[in-house]
Amino acid sequence: MLTDNLITMVEVAPRDGLQADPSDLSTADKAELIRRLIDAGHTRIEAASFVSPRAVPKMADGDELMELVERPDHVTYSALAFNQAGLDRALAAGVNEITGVVVASETFSQKNQRATVAESISRWTSIARQAKSHGLRSSVTIATAFGCPFEGAINPENVADIVDRLADSEPDELCLADTIGVAVPNQVADLFSNASQRVGDTVLRGHFHNTRNTGLANVAGAIGAGVRVFDASLGGVGGCPFAPRATGNVPTEDVVYMVEQMGYSTGLNLDLLIQATHWFETVLGHPAPGLVAKAGGFPSPGC
Repeated sequence: MLTDNLITMVEVAPRDGLQADPSDLSTADKAELIRRLIDAGHTRIEAASFVSPRAVPKMADGDELMELVERPDHVTYSALAFNQAGLDRALAAGVNEITGVVVASETFSQKNQRATVAESISRWTSIARQAKSHGLRSSVTIATAFGCPFEGAINPENVADIVDRLADSEPDELCLADTIGVAVPNQVADLFSNASQRVGDTVLRGHFHNTRNTGLANVAGAIGAGVRVFDASLGGVGGCPFAPRATGNVPTEDVVYMVEQMGYSTGLNLDLLIQATHWFETVLGHPAPGLVAKAGGFPSPGC
């Protein structure tokens, strides 16, 4: 249940974070990452991607990973599925939530998913209905909702039309994603405010990349528009492998620091997130772009 004071964080480092990172983590390291995320207080984790291993080879071990992860009652795992084969794998793996992606840009959709926008919506609708019939949650993301590397600016009316069509599939959540990190806060507030008038009881979620250093500002802009659920990646690791020069999602610990200083609650332990980021950097073999893990939380008196 959402409240005005609670910000729910969906941790996407195991999937969206790692799929484009140059490192190649073992399945055991991925399971250890998830364990550390749970220890820090995460209850929603995007754990796997059941898409073609040829398209995203770093996610090929999703079935094995889901056999290794801990299964505490308060933690839910989501996984990406684009088609029937992916849905079948996700069901067999015992995930709690099926996630899908529909792209607002026709060009990006055909490059990324090899499908038109209309075909992606139809495909998602079928997956969402099957997920519901199996008692699973469903959530769908509108990618490139704010801009596309191939088409440039996206017409907000086109996004609104996709929102309307996806709302008919009755997802539990609908996410607007700034896939290439071009959005600014007033644009974010306007697009979410418009979407909120169209989706009924469906919860809205924000997904921001920090490519042009506006990610945290866009989180604040979405909060002002009433959004209370956000994707974030530990350390800010990641990026879309199909978007040129795209960098990672907003860092989880940076978002947690900001929103809690703003007076919101996340239920996450910032110190443990910072420790997890330091461990993550070690297994990745390179620094993470987030800043709070480098600077620490709010300094104690005398520091």
